[in-house]
Amino acid sequence: MLRTNILLLIIVLVSFLSCTVRAKVSYDGRSFIINGQRKILISGSIHYPRSTPEMWPDLIQKAKDGGLDVIQTYVFWNVHEPSPGRYNFEGRGDIVRFLKLVKAAGLYAHLRIGPYICAEWNFGGFPVWLKYVPGMEFRTDNGPFKAAMQGFVTKIVNLMKSENLFEPQGGPIIMSQIENEYGPVEWEIGAPGKAYTKWAAQMAVAQNTGVPWVMCKQDDAPDPVVSNSFYHLFFCPFFSEFIRVI
Repeated sequence: MLRTNILLLIIVLVSFLSCTVRAKVSYDGRSFIINGQRKILISGSIHYPRSTPEMWPDLIQKAKDGGLDVIQTYVFWNVHEPSPGRYNFEGRGDIVRFLKLVKAAGLYAHLRIGPYICAEWNFGGFPVWLKYVPGMEFRTDNGPFKAAMQGFVTKIVNLMKSENLFEPQGGPIIMSQIENEYGPVEWEIGAPGKAYTKWAAQMAVAQNTGVPWVMCKQDDAPDPVVSNSFYHLFFCPFFSEFIRVI
């Protein structure tokens, strides 16, 4: 009986600690809350594939010296999955190395997975092979697209988890983004767009990252995903993209 009670106590304590860890990053109408402390954060973009790994430490340090708290980056699908199921995370695509350098500099990270990124990048970051998947329709309530998108998002999230890169794990990532500037597209295509937005939000939240998700340029994101209706302005007025470093 005593052993049973001790075992139950351990289970309760582990559950409690797990819940505590998962709640490290949150937000309300006033600010981000990290480890119980309100934060006013200034963010800037460094897109890792646009420079060499040798350049990253200097770029990150310059961002920090310029007063930034958060480095945000898109995740480039066509860099990481150039052909179906064959992944690349080396060289300019070494996102793990990049994020560990962000942490080493004492900065936070905002991981904008998308996977549509725009970013003045070919095909919005989509790999060209997607175009040739039978029945493919991009960024709408379409089975082939949603399957491919979920596969990539899950791959990236699991990679981040395996490297302990989310803030509840001790990493720098305090927020992730799903989709990108989709609000006008949703408005244009109507019901299929709304269904896709709802699906994308639910899929992202189900990844259980322990950090908030945001939708950029989205007036009414499904709860608990954070709506952001401003272009390149996040959590106005207390979290903003202040400057692009590269």
